[in-house]
Amino acid sequence: MSSRPFRTRAAGALASTVLGAAALVGCSADGELGSEAESGSATASSVAADGTQDAAAVLADNEEAKAGAVDVDASDAVDVTLDGDSADVEGAGAKADGSTVTIGSGGTYRISGKLTDGQIVVNAPGRTVTLILDGVDIASSTGAAIAATEAEEVVVVLADGSENTLSDTDSYAEDEDADAALFSAGNLTVGGGGSLLVRGNGNDGIASKDGLVIVSGTVTVQAADDGIRGKDHLVVEGGTVTVTAGGDGLKADNTEDADAGYLAVEGGTVKVTSAGDGVDAATDLVVTGGRVTVASKASDDSSAHGLKAGVIAVLEGGTVTVDSSADAVHGESAVHLNGAAVTLTAGDDGMHAEGDLVISKGTLEITGSNEGLEGKDILVRGGSTKVTSRDDGVNASGSEATSDDQGGGFGGGPGGGGGESAGDYTAEVTGGTLVLDSEGDGFDSNGTAEITGGTVVVGGPQQGGNGALDVNGSFTVDGGTLLAAGSAGMVVAPDTESGQGWLSATLDSSVEAGTTLHLVDPEGEVVASYVTSKTIQNVVYSGAGVENGEEYTVYSGGSTSGSDTGGLAGSGALGSAKKIATVTAGEAPEGGFGGGGPGGGGGR
Repeated sequence: MSSRPFRTRAAGALASTVLGAAALVGCSADGELGSEAESGSATASSVAADGTQDAAAVLADNEEAKAGAVDVDASDAVDVTLDGDSADVEGAGAKADGSTVTIGSGGTYRISGKLTDGQIVVNAPGRTVTLILDGVDIASSTGAAIAATEAEEVVVVLADGSENTLSDTDSYAEDEDADAALFSAGNLTVGGGGSLLVRGNGNDGIASKDGLVIVSGTVTVQAADDGIRGKDHLVVEGGTVTVTAGGDGLKADNTEDADAGYLAVEGGTVKVTSAGDGVDAATDLVVTGGRVTVASKASDDSSAHGLKAGVIAVLEGGTVTVDSSADAVHGESAVHLNGAAVTLTAGDDGMHAEGDLVISKGTLEITGSNEGLEGKDILVRGGSTKVTSRDDGVNASGSEATSDDQGGGFGGGPGGGGGESAGDYTAEVTGGTLVLDSEGDGFDSNGTAEITGGTVVVGGPQQGGNGALDVNGSFTVDGGTLLAAGSAGMVVAPDTESGQGWLSATLDSSVEAGTTLHLVDPEGEVVASYVTSKTIQNVVYSGAGVENGEEYTVYSGGSTSGSDTGGLAGSGALGSAKKIATVTAGEAPEGGFGGGGPGGGGGR
């Protein structure tokens, strides 16, 4: 297959205004994924991000986020003291009018005390204003608690050890600009050694119409709609951020500029509970450090993905834990696991990409999902992945798939492949470990599949309508280790053109969960040992020790030792094991098929 050119990320970002259509992504001959688009078109259906990009490459194509200084000298600060329904200003640059304090000049302002119904207004065009909150409690019944409507940059410093609270009105006019409890029209930075509790009663908790950076401090947000929103970007560098939101938790929503609308978590602790998407980036979503925990549960049919990216999501560092009613991780173009430790529970897909879904390194455990990994082109080239799914474990498919692509059709027959109904989808494993526990198809491609390295272990379905392996097109194994166990009703085996030997053994009767099976070569040596996790009747195995044309024997009983990869043991001993089947390597069993055989279940 010829290599396809990579599409630039900027083009993908321009497409974010029409998100939701499928991306066209190709697979190059060396196992790296790229994208292809018709020239002159900038729609989500014709452009896609390269799913192998790392975090640095993705961020390099975005505008730089510059945090304001939170380590400030307060000796020259203007003191603003709040007192119920009034305030006192000591110094120039600010004035008090009843319970409203207006700051009209750049500089540093130290604010303390309580306003029972008032507001801090920043009106300093082109200036940088630093607000030191030192024991502040501001409530407003008419608008935002802090409304920075005119400023180049606003820096909110939480004084060491201070506790601060901001609370806004319970409703805003539709044309209101300052519509969050803490609002800035310019860039906003939050940090320091204190704490901040924000109650966004009428809309969002914290919002910036430019970029927003959280550097440090303890920030807790309760919001009627979105918790923390930065239009151009939202970056969490550190601190402890806790959000409870009626809409999205963390959000960057600029869909107009190719280098904006991104969201990055670089450190700190982030905990989100939301009725909408937990973490939502209009373009790119990058996690390089910290600890991110998301629970996104919709009470209706609205979107409630855990992590959502309009272009690409890259999980490169830190720890990510998601429990969502929709997809746990969703990329409108691509998703790349490149080093993070990720645990997902999903009402729909564990990890979903309309284009490339790439796993390079890191750990991924999907503890529950409808489908585990779903993408147009899936590439596993490293890392450790474990999937539990109610339907398919891996599904190379797409939203534009036709009914013919979804499975069905006899394709190439026994040992064959390349069924005519195969779509333009790929599932490829070149390294790492992939362990699948599925009730639907285990390892499923509505197009082609290829294994050249790594270890793939499939605990497939117990019912006959699906198979541990289901590949509509060609299915080759040229390296690595494959063990797939499941029902005997829809058996698919690798193509005879595979460069590595394989065997497919259909047993006379099913064996129960917990049964130890050994595959033994003609010399009596144990080639592989496997402990079943459920009732199965067929086993497909391919490894370096298998020679096509040779006869292999399946034994039940004995023992295993050493490593355990989804039931595939490091070694095994026959002991008093009993022979239950004999099979010739490279031959599909009667009623079985090579890649392109009958599709069971099928992708969506």
